[in-house]
Amino acid sequence: MYFTGQIDLLCMALSKNTIKFIKALHLKKFRQKYNKFIAEGEKIVGELLLQDDYAVQEVYALAEWVEKNTSRGNFFSSPVHVVNEQDLKLISQFSTPNKVVAVVDKPAPRPQPDFGNDWSLYLDGLQDPGNVGTILRIADWFAIPRVVAGPGTVDLYNAKVLQATMGAFLRVNWIEMSLETVHTAYPQVPVWSAEMGGKDIFSLPIPAAGVLIIGNEGQGVSAAAQALVNQQVAIAAPVGSGAESLNAGVATGILCAAIRRQV
Repeated sequence: MYFTGQIDLLCMALSKNTIKFIKALHLKKFRQKYNKFIAEGEKIVGELLLQDDYAVQEVYALAEWVEKNTSRGNFFSSPVHVVNEQDLKLISQFSTPNKVVAVVDKPAPRPQPDFGNDWSLYLDGLQDPGNVGTILRIADWFAIPRVVAGPGTVDLYNAKVLQATMGAFLRVNWIEMSLETVHTAYPQVPVWSAEMGGKDIFSLPIPAAGVLIIGNEGQGVSAAAQALVNQQVAIAAPVGSGAESLNAGVATGILCAAIRRQV
């Protein structure tokens, strides 16, 4: 049932074709084919409905969510369908569905940014959705303007990535591009990589702009990326530490904090 300005909470069953289409968007190949993705949850869908970069095509929500949000100005400029919990579970990507699911158009590609004006994070084949979503949140927190996804990196519009971003994907520029392409266009921009054997980042002067590579969770930084690195950096463990390593998200947060202490 569409929300058309007057509150009508009549719940209508979703058609088989609608369910089939939305469930197809659970897979990357169909997200690419239709240039759409699914967003779930009150926070993420709420933020999507209040911004202009992403066009929300349809919203499927429980009646309680619609009732709660009917007073929010132009919040319902997109068609809203009131659904029951059974149908919401059918279209959700999670075992415990949220109260609202949205079908959203992917944004138009943005012009290539100026990599020489600030720091960028380069994800070198990261596969864990939680790590990637966390890194986007970290970039948002530290005002790192862009995250570059290299070949083999998990899709931004993977449900678990989007959930882990907590809406940060709306504010951080996500670019799918190889490091070689970045380096060819901006050969003067330093390329640093996070490595266990690198130099303590807190002991280094930080340039005004650069690219920081975060390597794959199991394999580390690829040989192709390593060939372009100017400086390997690390987080020195204090005396007495028994930890072997930090996960990609935690390490990225500390490295970004070190960068923003100077830049």
